[in-house]
Amino acid sequence: MAESPEKLVSCVILDLDGTLVNTDGVVRDVLKVLLVNYGKEWDGREAQKIIGKTHSEAAAVIVEDYGLPCGNDEFLAEITPAFFSRIGNVKAFSGANRLLKHLSGHGVLMGLASNSTKASIEYKLSYQKGWKECFSVIIGGDEVTIGKPSPEIFLEAARRLNMEPSSCLVIEDSVTGVMAGKAARMEVVAVPSVPKQTHLFTAADEVINSLLDFQPEKWGLPPFQDWIEGTLPIEPWYIGGPVIKGFGRGSKVLGIPTANLSTQGHSSVVSENPSGVYFGWAGLSKRGVYKMVMSIGWNPYFNNAEKTIEPWLLHEFNEDFYGEELRLVIVGYIRPEANFPTLESLIAKIQEDRRIAEKVLDLPLYSKYKDDAYMKSSG
Repeated sequence: MAESPEKLVSCVILDLDGTLVNTDGVVRDVLKVLLVNYGKEWDGREAQKIIGKTHSEAAAVIVEDYGLPCGNDEFLAEITPAFFSRIGNVKAFSGANRLLKHLSGHGVLMGLASNSTKASIEYKLSYQKGWKECFSVIIGGDEVTIGKPSPEIFLEAARRLNMEPSSCLVIEDSVTGVMAGKAARMEVVAVPSVPKQTHLFTAADEVINSLLDFQPEKWGLPPFQDWIEGTLPIEPWYIGGPVIKGFGRGSKVLGIPTANLSTQGHSSVVSENPSGVYFGWAGLSKRGVYKMVMSIGWNPYFNNAEKTIEPWLLHEFNEDFYGEELRLVIVGYIRPEANFPTLESLIAKIQEDRRIAEKVLDLPLYSKYKDDAYMKSSG
């Protein structure tokens, strides 16, 4: 029997920055450069404070917390051109295109409500093909009296959509946005853009790891039909490098030998792709190509301090191969990463991931990537 919806909704209102596009990464890169001019170093401690803020509010936070010898408007005038010069490099989050295409294709009304200015929103959307046409309403923070966490922007979006607030579902990445959505008496799904901050989103009706995990049917919306035998096909992404020593827990603690890769040089790939369990093909320069399942993330059970890439090559090897060139083609997604009450339950889940990956990688949809040219090219 199908699971009953949490609540029936008729339209979806989405945030933009940090929810659909990875502008937070661009802001971080710009601040790293500009703060050097003031003898300061961006350490990320203000990331949570500025997410979901208007441009002027975010500038004020940075000026105050770093003790900059300039006014808020002066700093905003300095950072804005640097930010906009990089907008063309902003990437959509995994699942964003899929979600918008799905909802639009089923005639679901959508609105976009962001604390960014309307001009900034329009500029960002110009780099995302087909997105603007998906939204019946687009509202910027400069079109309302008070931005989020005030509910005004969401209430105005509902008014323009001719929808009751209680019929709207908000998708947000920030605590500020969640507060605004709930104050507007709307249902809210949170997709936190800052890692390990789920505990801050208790006001949301649901918290998901990424847009890949959004289940429209929970809200009475048309379900996705693209999952295949417990897996979601994704646009392949590629990563490679020498095998390094990990935490020593793969073989010793879990009985699962992983061939770890360094995240150095892969920061953009690591930040653009949500944490979770993926699968695909792994090529070792001196041995061949093998089926592979991998985790990317913080491994909640072990509470990693940094995001890691931990592939498990589904083959019995008689020796270690540290230092050998490893190339990965990631072709599908299985599930978000999760915490587990016991080590045994974690191991059982990993073994289930293995069984799923081993089986589906024989499907033509996935098996064709075994011969991908990336596996054969030199480093």
